[in-house]
Amino acid sequence: MLRMLIAFPFYLTILLLNQSKIKANITRTHYLWAIAMGVLGYYLSSWFDFIGLQYVSAGIERIILFIYPTLAVLINKWIFKEPITKRQWNAILITYIGIGLAYWGELHLLPNTNLFIFGSAMVLLCGITYAFYLVGTGKLIAAMGTSIYTSVAMIAASMGIFTHYLINSFAKDHFQSIIYHIPNNTFWYIIALAIIATVIPSFLLSAGMKRLGSNNLSIVTSIGPVATLFQANLILGETFTWQQLAGTGLVIVGVLLIQKRNNITT
Repeated sequence: MLRMLIAFPFYLTILLLNQSKIKANITRTHYLWAIAMGVLGYYLSSWFDFIGLQYVSAGIERIILFIYPTLAVLINKWIFKEPITKRQWNAILITYIGIGLAYWGELHLLPNTNLFIFGSAMVLLCGITYAFYLVGTGKLIAAMGTSIYTSVAMIAASMGIFTHYLINSFAKDHFQSIIYHIPNNTFWYIIALAIIATVIPSFLLSAGMKRLGSNNLSIVTSIGPVATLFQANLILGETFTWQQLAGTGLVIVGVLLIQKRNNITT
């Protein structure tokens, strides 16, 4: 909540500064879909992810999230009736085999598998909602523009997070006490998360989506889960098994196959 409270003024300011650039063909439907994408793809996706991270490692969380490009293909097939090629079906199969291998490598090491499975399910929901966000974003940015769409979507996500926090705080009666329980040095992390890890990446992602399209963008963002797997080991001290490494390799192969085109232009 504090992260989005800091980020919110940036999105509001950018939206107000770009009022003159709003196109005449942007309809109320576009705004409603942008709001839905913000709530679905950031608020709900983040909520599912944070719940899941309480029960699974950051490495496993990234591997599960790595399926979102394949999910985006399935969503396009389901909603927009886009055909799935043989290459894409093979890529989906390889990706899920890799996830299963990495998942099994950690599952048999844990004393409480029920919580691990629950956490994995939450992360999977995060991947599904994020895939919907990618598909919807690719369609809406072309009509609304990067700045307008990103600002509207993230303002909607912020409002969802604020509402969630207020309801949860009143229910637990700790609304006024949370600020006093946060160490001073933690605020610097929150500020960094708000600006460096929220505001800036959200506009960069939308700008990249507009120029590359959602499929090509997935190739570039594929570095995220892999980087997190190794950073979790170096920074957080999480260990990874050969099953995780092998599974990650298969997932990477699957993602690259499903996104591969004869010509990729920018």
